[in-house]
Amino acid sequence: MRVRSIADLSAADLKGRRVLLRVDFNVPQDAAGAVTDDTRLRAALPTIAALTAAGARVVCCSHLGRPKGKPDRRFTLAPVAARLATLLGAPVHFVPHVVGAEAEAATRALIDGQVALLENTRFEAGEETNDATLAQAFARLGDLYANDAFGAAHRAHASTEGVARLLRPAVAGLLMARELEYLGTALEKPKRPFIAILGGSKISGKIDVIEALLPKVDGILVGGAMACTFYKAMGLETGRSLVEADRVEMAADLMERAAYRLTLPHDATVAPAIADGAKAHAVHRDAIPSDEAMLDVGPETIASYRRAISSAKTIIWNGPMGVFETTPFDAGTKAVADAMAEATARGATTIVGGGDSAAAVEAAGLASRMSHVSTGGGASLEFLEGKPLPGVVVLETVGA
Repeated sequence: MRVRSIADLSAADLKGRRVLLRVDFNVPQDAAGAVTDDTRLRAALPTIAALTAAGARVVCCSHLGRPKGKPDRRFTLAPVAARLATLLGAPVHFVPHVVGAEAEAATRALIDGQVALLENTRFEAGEETNDATLAQAFARLGDLYANDAFGAAHRAHASTEGVARLLRPAVAGLLMARELEYLGTALEKPKRPFIAILGGSKISGKIDVIEALLPKVDGILVGGAMACTFYKAMGLETGRSLVEADRVEMAADLMERAAYRLTLPHDATVAPAIADGAKAHAVHRDAIPSDEAMLDVGPETIASYRRAISSAKTIIWNGPMGVFETTPFDAGTKAVADAMAEATARGATTIVGGGDSAAAVEAAGLASRMSHVSTGGGASLEFLEGKPLPGVVVLETVGA
């Protein structure tokens, strides 16, 4: 069943009411605290704008960093409130408290269409333990609840799960609804051919995803250092490449069960070390030198993966093809991003599963050319694995 969202609420449901809106404003900052990447803030703007236009009184809450359950000025959300105000083009009332009498008074002082941002939810020790008393304190700050923080939906915290059980209706924000729609449709009703591209450094982080996707996809393209654990299972030389020795047997089992649906890189771009970019060269996967490491997929693989992407109708991508932060080991990741942008233009559904892949398409200036770029790295992985997300399960569903 579809999760109920703010779009399912009427103007009468929202006007004059305090909406406790869980957002994901866990954004990078510089040494002075200024926001250096406001992507997550911009992702929440449509939900905030829709609520304010309906006359709601919006009370935003979010975590930032890991302050370990107590106030820490390094992780204050005050600079985030300032950037959000700039993006909204309207004042944002920063509340220097998370819960309590002062926070409650501040939320009740709001007028229709105004926005407030509470201090960092992780300044409270009970946030990450989903403390019932803290959840009750959160519930006193709103008249209804909306969760737009997909990136935190896989955590059962007081502000994502506990309060949603107490403050009803509890619905999804527009961003959350979009995340669930794209990822859910891709898994349950994909246009075919349906392929997944999985990269990153470790196979251990993607085993459950591979297991879950194998019955659903027409093919999985593997990249990144995780390919080397598969190479080791094939008996190939991997040199200085990252290999998870305790996962080799599992990799062999996956290859046997996947058969033709699992495609490994045909070649690799190798070098003695990441700092030795000038010495990078391509070799076939069975010719990796013993004193070098695979740091990106090679040109033959890039060409092959581009062809596969061009023929697919649904593509999910999670994990870079190499050390994408460093030239020349970013070629594979850039090529995948470019091929997916071209596929989108041809009518394919392209989904980037957050994390490093999302950072890569943002850096390449191609985010707007994807069907959907997820804001949740860990959450999107767990969704693809078929795991229930606590922050989603607790929300109301249409027809319930």
